[in-house]
Amino acid sequence: MTTMTSWDLFEDLRSAQDELLRMNRVHNQRLSPAGYLGQGFDPSASTQAWAPALDISERGNAYLVTVELPGVKSEDLEIMFEDNLLTIQGERHPAGDSAGEKVHRAERRYGAFRRLITLPRHVQWDKIEATAQDGVLQILVPKAPEVHAKRIQVRAGKGKAAITGAAVKNGA
Repeated sequence: MTTMTSWDLFEDLRSAQDELLRMNRVHNQRLSPAGYLGQGFDPSASTQAWAPALDISERGNAYLVTVELPGVKSEDLEIMFEDNLLTIQGERHPAGDSAGEKVHRAERRYGAFRRLITLPRHVQWDKIEATAQDGVLQILVPKAPEVHAKRIQVRAGKGKAAITGAAVKNGA
């Protein structure tokens, strides 16, 4: 008896992403200043690398990548697909830095970001669409039509003689 188990295509990706995000949070907590009033917060520390949160879901005919990008303008965003790798990169700029402004707490991250997502081979790369609204980017990656196995008809023959005879008739 054959036992079938379901396999989640993106489980390894999610596990690796969760681990990287956890390590990034731990690393940033140890290196960033406290950020409370009167403690001389350094705003340049908030320009460390960051990665926007994203979700990947699967529909019947497509994959949907949803990325949280509040404050990122579409002209500061680039999406590419090459060798089954979807690359989302861009930059978020601080809003309204005033020269005389003293920052007491800065928790939001700014600067360049880059997310790489490996997609399966059965996608229609030329039909990928991206839309952005209210700080949320959605990338729809259509699946390629299913490739079905071709059934080969077996014809009744007269055994080896039929094959040999055909070869002789063709001059072989």
